[in-house]
Amino acid sequence: MEPLEIYLYGSPLLKRRTRKVKELPSNFADFLERMYLTMYEDDGVGLSANQVGVELRFFIADFSLHDKNLGREVFINPEIIAQEGEDILEEGCLSIPEIRERVPRALKIKVRYKNLEGQLLEKEYEGFAAQVIQHEIDHLNGILFVEKISPLKRSFLKSALKKIAEKGKTQITPVVI
Repeated sequence: MEPLEIYLYGSPLLKRRTRKVKELPSNFADFLERMYLTMYEDDGVGLSANQVGVELRFFIADFSLHDKNLGREVFINPEIIAQEGEDILEEGCLSIPEIRERVPRALKIKVRYKNLEGQLLEKEYEGFAAQVIQHEIDHLNGILFVEKISPLKRSFLKSALKKIAEKGKTQITPVVI
């Protein structure tokens, strides 16, 4: 099984809001496994569909990498319906390699989403899992974590981001599953 190509900062696909999933493609389970393979190869804990070129509203996460009480989850058409508290937490992104910054995030969130079986769920998450979910939902909305840091901090990253964007701007073709 081959990993997927990760779309990088600078790709226009990362800046577009994804479309709701209406019907799961027949090869969806295989595609998800390729997403997990891709995520694990790059030491990630979450990966949104648009990061691999798919303009649909879903993401995967494997929280067990940081919390043994949680596992792998697929979030289809997720939305945050409640949040509380705030902290500034360090994060990185597979689409913006080698850059880590502190980003303001809610400490606790409630998310509504469909799982692989098509069940509509509402679940609360806190701490690391809440941070990952917020990061991935931002992706689905066309928002990258570097847009949530101060302009001053962003200016320090300008040169590194420009190098990544040079590669990313060529990734313009959406993937169809």
